Amino acid sequence: MPYALFCQDAKISQAYPTEADVWKHAARSGLVVDVPDPDEPTQKRILDNDYAIHPCEPDPKEKHDPGATDIELPVSS
Repeated sequence: MPYALFCQDAKISQAYPTEADVWKHAARSGLVVDVPDPDEPTQKRILDNDYAIHPCEPDPKEKHDPGATDIELPVSS
């Protein structure tokens, strides 16, 4: 089952194949913080405020139109 990053129950990332992949994405995005762990001499990594990782449905496949373009080219007169 895929996983994604959520903020207050809203899905804010694409679906990733594993929970570990979402942690990597969150860390690259600056959403992982280190906090002291009272039971261990090391720090514990957690998600920043209001962020969570949950199982989700797979993302729909994107349809690609080979004739489409993302930019508008100027028309010469």
